[in-house]
Amino acid sequence: QVQFVESGGGSVQPGETLRLSCAVSGFPFSAYTMAWYRQAPGKQREWVATITRSSSTNYKDNVKGRFTISRDNARKMMYLEMNSLKFDDTAVYHCNAPNYLGPWGQGAQVTVSS
Repeated sequence: QVQFVESGGGSVQPGETLRLSCAVSGFPFSAYTMAWYRQAPGKQREWVATITRSSSTNYKDNVKGRFTISRDNARKMMYLEMNSLKFDDTAVYHCNAPNYLGPWGQGAQVTVSS
């Protein structure tokens, strides 16, 4: 059974840092490109960042330079380091494999407020 389990969310002030984790099971993690997505209140889910099998990365324009995606194939884990957080980063963050699209997990809530 494929599972993507996100963790590490929280409530922070603008400019602070959070690190999200994605634990993957029942899935050939190392063989797939992985990605982070987010869904803000009242909006559709959007793509945030991608990491390929060989750890090449790509980012949505408004997170470039602030967010860093990484993966540990041996542990079947993916991470999203989020620095200089802004109000607009408030959302539920999800992980998935864009070329597979397994079941969506509950996500990690990130709230940026003063």
